[in-house]
Amino acid sequence: MTVLRIGARGSDLSRIQVDIVRDALTRADPGIETEFIPISTKGDLDRESPLESGTGWFTTAIQQSLTRGEIDIAVHSYKDLPTKRPDGLVIAAVPARADPRDALVSQGNVHLRDLPPGTRVGTGSPRRRAQVLAVNPDVTVESIRGNVETRLRKVMSGEYDAAVLALAGIQRLGLESAVSQVLGLEEMLPAPAQGALAVECRASDSATLTILRSIDVPELRATVAAERSFLARLEAGCDFPAAAAAEVFGTTLKLNALIAPDGRIVRSKIGGAVAHASGLGAALADELLRLSES
Repeated sequence: MTVLRIGARGSDLSRIQVDIVRDALTRADPGIETEFIPISTKGDLDRESPLESGTGWFTTAIQQSLTRGEIDIAVHSYKDLPTKRPDGLVIAAVPARADPRDALVSQGNVHLRDLPPGTRVGTGSPRRRAQVLAVNPDVTVESIRGNVETRLRKVMSGEYDAAVLALAGIQRLGLESAVSQVLGLEEMLPAPAQGALAVECRASDSATLTILRSIDVPELRATVAAERSFLARLEAGCDFPAAAAAEVFGTTLKLNALIAPDGRIVRSKIGGAVAHASGLGAALADELLRLSES
């Protein structure tokens, strides 16, 4: 019997994501058993600093534990992973992706365009900040920290009038009733890989690699590859407003993306063969950088 030690954050959302991976593994091979090992990350320990001040807030400690052999696999929210990959580790599976869109939670269930002037909208993301102000330039965007439940409480308590969060986390926690508006892609493009899960292991661990390949979903891997290669080509971190969303239609992939380096949103799209997903992302990044300089 194979026992895999799964490392991930100890939050409620992270535990749900681990369960998604566990279920996929069990369906692939009923003989696999798992042990969950919660790991505290910098983002869990420091709840005050703005997230755009660095990278790897929610992933580095888990990856270090994986490298040391303390766990066999790591489960991440894919969008939390820096584009620069650590030596010796690989993304072995992208087994699931929830709705990648963002959602608005507001007092009175008011939509983003209808929020009155001066409304305090919480987000820690420069990407969301730029797009919120493009839709409604009269609101005030303020930094917010905390997990999904904490951010919802801050809105309900009146500390903020509204907040923008990833719909995927809200759905996985069963908190859809708190959503005032699901933001369409024309209003709010998501972060690259938002809603997707990344399952990581050591490149040298061939047995675990083989197991994890059985739960990989090629279509999801292709969409994430396009979005992440877009971000990597920009050499952008959490402090750069960039967004991307890819969809697969048969053998064709379509990618919609934007950047807002000075608050001015520059947007474009590209399409091509799924097999060239990474190249499409890089090409679209180059195009947007050219457009932003013109």
